Amino acid sequence: MSREHAHHHHEPGPEHGHRHPRASLRHRLAHLLTPHSHETADKLDPALESSVRGMRALWVSLVVLGATALAQAAVVAVSGSVALLGDTVHNTADALTAVPLGIAFVLGRRAATRRFTYGYGRAEDLAGILIVLTIAASAAFAGWTALGRLLDPRPVEHLPAVAVAALVGFAGNEWVARYRIRVGRAIGSAALVADGLHARTDGFTSLAVLLGAGGAALGWQLADPVVGLVITAAIALVLRDAAREVFRRVMDAVDPALVDRAERALTRVPGVRGVGELRLRWIGHRLRAEVAVVVDGGATVREAHRIAVAAEHALLHAVPRLTAALVHADPEPVPGEADPHLALAHHGVRQTS
Repeated sequence: MSREHAHHHHEPGPEHGHRHPRASLRHRLAHLLTPHSHETADKLDPALESSVRGMRALWVSLVVLGATALAQAAVVAVSGSVALLGDTVHNTADALTAVPLGIAFVLGRRAATRRFTYGYGRAEDLAGILIVLTIAASAAFAGWTALGRLLDPRPVEHLPAVAVAALVGFAGNEWVARYRIRVGRAIGSAALVADGLHARTDGFTSLAVLLGAGGAALGWQLADPVVGLVITAAIALVLRDAAREVFRRVMDAVDPALVDRAERALTRVPGVRGVGELRLRWIGHRLRAEVAVVVDGGATVREAHRIAVAAEHALLHAVPRLTAALVHADPEPVPGEADPHLALAHHGVRQTS
């Protein structure tokens, strides 16, 4: 019995206990040796709540940015400002990014299937890619328009209205940026954080439009297209940051501090004598973990199972937004049987003192 491996898999389910009063001894042993459910309601509810908060943030942002873009578009029609046009197009694109993100959040609520065994959380990462492409397209449009006006200068009319529209754009974007970033970080959504950074840059580009209007008022006819080029550069900077954030998420990158936190929690679990290879990955805005722990080589399967359960619980309490954990319990080699380092090498185990 001491040479058996015990597995513990944390998956959605209604119960947290292990009592099976009517089960036969054979059924109980099968229960111990088979990965099974230990999901709690207080882990499932925050996951659903995070999707609700994400959807709310998206629709509120859509309304605010949509109203901002409409107000700016009206001023563009009468002023002919290409700087304000670039800002308006960017604000419109930023508002429309709520659509793919909203679809992703809705898909993320769907239950896992036999084909999509991890669920549909990855749809959120695909939405992040669409957002990056949208930012790139708006940068290209703003740059092209500004270059055209630089080569063919035209006067900007209704400068006071342009200035007011620029201030409206800054206020709307900065409010949306703060809201998206706060909610995105709270629920662990890289796509929503990237969208918030996008909106923040839009706010600063709106201030650039204000500077362009001031330059035009002083008689510098090229101020408007020059500011348009500055806006293009600003969009390119946020494109770089957003692309890096989304690329890391698609490549399953996690904050190393989360890995350290998980390892520390596992080493404090009674019965855990070593922590092996620990893997964390994001699926949408939820984390999953896989880890191998070393237990006493003389432990029974039941004891190894108990340690695996304790290790799982320690992970769930220590790592924010962790909703699933697979814990594999390996027996510590009996002295004289084999080199411990060789026996544990296949799991990359580091023994604890």
